[in-house]
Amino acid sequence: MPRLALPDPNRPHPLRGIRKAVHAVTLRRSTRQRPDLSLAQEPRPWARAAGLVAVVLVGAWLGLLVVGNVRAPVGPMNTTMTLRPSLTGGTKINVSPLGSLELDSHIAPVRLDVNVDQLDPARSQALVDHPERLSGLQDEVAHDVEHGTLDLALRSCVAVVSGATALGLAVYRRPRRALAAGGLALTLLAASGATAYATWNPKSVLEPKFSGLLSSAPSVVGNARSIVTEFDVYQKELARLVTNVTKLYDVTSTLPAYQPDPTTIRVLHVSDIHLNPASWKIIASLVEQYKVDVIVDSGDTMDHGSAAENGFLDPIGDLGVPYVWVRGNHDSKVTQRYLERMKNVHVLDDGRAETVAGLRFAGIGDPQFTPDRSGAPGADASEELAGARLASALRDQRAKGTPVDIALAHEPSAARETDGTVPLVLCGHLHHQGTEVLRYGTRLRMEGSTGGSGLRAVEGKHPAPIEASILYLDRDSRRLQAWDAIRLGGLGLTTAEVSRHLPEENKPGATPSPATPSPSTASPATPSPSGS
Repeated sequence: MPRLALPDPNRPHPLRGIRKAVHAVTLRRSTRQRPDLSLAQEPRPWARAAGLVAVVLVGAWLGLLVVGNVRAPVGPMNTTMTLRPSLTGGTKINVSPLGSLELDSHIAPVRLDVNVDQLDPARSQALVDHPERLSGLQDEVAHDVEHGTLDLALRSCVAVVSGATALGLAVYRRPRRALAAGGLALTLLAASGATAYATWNPKSVLEPKFSGLLSSAPSVVGNARSIVTEFDVYQKELARLVTNVTKLYDVTSTLPAYQPDPTTIRVLHVSDIHLNPASWKIIASLVEQYKVDVIVDSGDTMDHGSAAENGFLDPIGDLGVPYVWVRGNHDSKVTQRYLERMKNVHVLDDGRAETVAGLRFAGIGDPQFTPDRSGAPGADASEELAGARLASALRDQRAKGTPVDIALAHEPSAARETDGTVPLVLCGHLHHQGTEVLRYGTRLRMEGSTGGSGLRAVEGKHPAPIEASILYLDRDSRRLQAWDAIRLGGLGLTTAEVSRHLPEENKPGATPSPATPSPSTASPATPSPSGS
């Protein structure tokens, strides 16, 4: 019988080496894959704070978006009030289908949106049947707005806290961190409300910005004389507008036609038409709607000033009102001579003065002619020299007892040289609107491009807007009372915006500025046949 051989205890087992190798490999892998907890870095404090702020802002915004609005009756209207995040603040009132009304009511990171949903039939009809109730409408509206705002504030607090807390709980999954987000959201809303209260401007209604139906804008914003000297009448007109809107909703009629104030002279200021044929239709519409007395064109009506372009000017003769014009740097002497032959056109150059529509004008043409947009050496000096010549002519007119009410130049650099010699100077050239009171009291009003920059409208990222202004001047003192800045969407756009502006010295309760040049007591003389 064979004998079984026993393993030698001193001889290593054949699998022992394999086991050791496998164990070593496994140990190395586990060591390599296991994170070293001792070297892990805690999140940076600023990163955690930024994340918390982002959660608070997003959560608060979502809360306002979902539940942060209230329905409140305001007079005969049913409205929806909402708070929205904003960089500029203010109040926006949406009145469909008329458009919207924007007020610079406050400066805070929240904006109040008021949407007019519908007019209550019973309350609207009662207002129409009993017009005497309009006398108390202002107090009723103020009470309704105050009550609605308080309700909105409470609902907004709940909305931002709920939104921030819910989002914080979803992101951090820690109740303490979620409650911190809700508390921070409430603090931010309270701080925004305090800022809005501290910067509240009740006079913002005096300078509204109306967007929507251009034809109804004059009726909405009122006329300059009523706002400046008869503020109570203006308030009644605003109340009467509610009745007109009621009728608009009921019978789909239009707002009543604009009734011009007989104590004001209405001047339409246009500039930089640049051969845009659509401008004449817009100008004709403004003349009709605003009952314009005189049109002032501060130059660059043409693009190259060639004789072939002269036919573009023919519609001026059909506008039905006087047309005062000064030469721009894209207008040639050929253009000027063509306009001088038109019956309703008054060409001003070399400081020549004329009385048109009850106002005394004087102007000077641009000394440069650059149809290809090239720059000539010494251009700035030539503009300043032209402005100095115009200022000298204005002083001569004052010495003769025929002071000028409005001066005209194309470039702002020339217009600034008239400071102290005239109450108002108009210019263009830069293709955007602007106004400033110069050092010695002259107000400079710069017009944008009424032609939407012509062919240059397509050069930029967005089409250039079409801009013009209606200036309201007192018929007796011939001083600027207010102006409406009109802005229409450029090529392919259908937007319209009209904003009312008042000089500081003409706002209710203000005293005339001592820096403003005092008007001469002499009445304007009848112009001589030469117009000088």
